[in-house]
Amino acid sequence: MRRKNIPLCKKLRKNQTEAERKLWYLLRNKQMIGVKFRRQFPIGNYILDFYAPRYKLAIEADGEQHYEEEGRLRDEKRAEELGKFGIRIIRFSDFDILTNIEGVWEVIQREIRERGKQE
Repeated sequence: MRRKNIPLCKKLRKNQTEAERKLWYLLRNKQMIGVKFRRQFPIGNYILDFYAPRYKLAIEADGEQHYEEEGRLRDEKRAEELGKFGIRIIRFSDFDILTNIEGVWEVIQREIRERGKQE
């Protein structure tokens, strides 16, 4: 799949939300059980907040707009389209990331282990 939106990805990396910054601090440099994550990674027409290519796992930090009707529908369509490529998306609210990072960490580790068993 061809990568698009590279300039937009660079802009998003420079302008991360507080939740994205906190999550990236844990995911960068293979700190998550040795898994390489990329941030603001373009796939097709979409940009994933964090993506582990080896596991085809995307992590999304969702602000309030994702919980409104239009946002939910857009996210469902996105998940369906990326799912055709075997990509699994895990979503966390910004609130969860900022207040329960240990729980977020555990969920991501569990998903990586499960996807690792499928290899």
